[in-house]
Amino acid sequence: MPLRRLAPHLTSPRRLLRPLNPSPAMPPAADAAHLATAADPDEDLCSSAAAAAAGEVAPAPPLPPPPVSAEERIERAWAHWRRLGSPRLMVAPMVDNSELPFRMLCRRYGADAAYTPMLHSRIFSENEKYRSMEFTTCKEDRPLFVQFCANDPDILLQAAKMVEPHCDYVDINFGCPQRIARRGNYGAFLMDNLPLVKSLVQNLSANLHVPVSVKIRIFPRLEDTLAYAKMLEEAGASLVAVHGRTRDEKDGKKFRADWDAIKAVKDALRVPVLANGNIRHMEDVKNCLEHTGADGVLSAETLLENPALFAGFRTKEWKEDCGENEDSGLDQADLVIEYLKLCEQYPVPWRMVRSHVHKMLGDWFRVHPEVREELNKQNILTFEWLHDMVMRLKKLGGRVPLYKKESALQTTADGLAASNA
Repeated sequence: MPLRRLAPHLTSPRRLLRPLNPSPAMPPAADAAHLATAADPDEDLCSSAAAAAAGEVAPAPPLPPPPVSAEERIERAWAHWRRLGSPRLMVAPMVDNSELPFRMLCRRYGADAAYTPMLHSRIFSENEKYRSMEFTTCKEDRPLFVQFCANDPDILLQAAKMVEPHCDYVDINFGCPQRIARRGNYGAFLMDNLPLVKSLVQNLSANLHVPVSVKIRIFPRLEDTLAYAKMLEEAGASLVAVHGRTRDEKDGKKFRADWDAIKAVKDALRVPVLANGNIRHMEDVKNCLEHTGADGVLSAETLLENPALFAGFRTKEWKEDCGENEDSGLDQADLVIEYLKLCEQYPVPWRMVRSHVHKMLGDWFRVHPEVREELNKQNILTFEWLHDMVMRLKKLGGRVPLYKKESALQTTADGLAASNA
């Protein structure tokens, strides 16, 4: 499974790309997160095993596709979706958290498709180090959505052209509600500038050979949400993922996602629609698909704690939600070990590794907070140290298992045996 990095994607980025003046609305590249120097060990790649694999050169970009009618675009949207196998269980885009090793772990446990972390379009198009550190993929990492934030149609297109050969959708983030998105004038804060939103989608749709998808949040008023979604479809979006919360509803535990609003969008559009919000276990997946009629679901926060969610495993917090559940024999420490092995195969910055270890072992650290403190004090991480830490946790006791309905245990065991054969 050779690793693909885009560091050398352009023979000479400065020569092939027109100079870009930093947009006053988006922070300059030098100020962007994750462009720190080696003075911060967490910014180093966790392994150099794949350094030699970074020499791939993308094929020459094809000419823009010919324009098509609205009807033909809808037909193509569905044909593309079906060619991908009509995926239903998807890893949502998460900054610093939906990187390649984590995507591959989730795919191992039932995810049908995945999004990259949100990538900053201007920095991606300008900065070779950013491309190399923030975007990697491999042949098995499909179907894949590559997500960008942007507020300039031309810069977004330049970034999208770089990843077009390596993905199944180029996705535009219209859903990020965080303060950094407000400062940078992207994500959900473009809901205040619908002409710009429309132009971003139109420019990509007219110039890419892969479909354009969008991820949005809802407006407080349903009629505004429906008008927004229809505009995106008409502008050229071939898929719309709807997070059923408004821009101001940032806390997923405090605010329930509005599945009725997602259903209304699904009923109003003719392209595939994905639902995002309130997915804690597979019973939620079933209920969400039935309630909304959506073509698939995305999960984010729950997957960070339990990457095996889509294989039917659930954490202790949700053990009693759907009747009798048994200790599956799998636990989050096992998943951390699998994740670390994938990181050795597909190197990523240590900050991503550290974040995932904290999320997956959160329940264990509550039992043994002293081990968490050791992790926090460890300025320079190594795989050996992390493996030893997991073994120490196991020896200390207080195992926190993942649970699964007894009837599904043998099915999962058979599936895992087949995948390991």
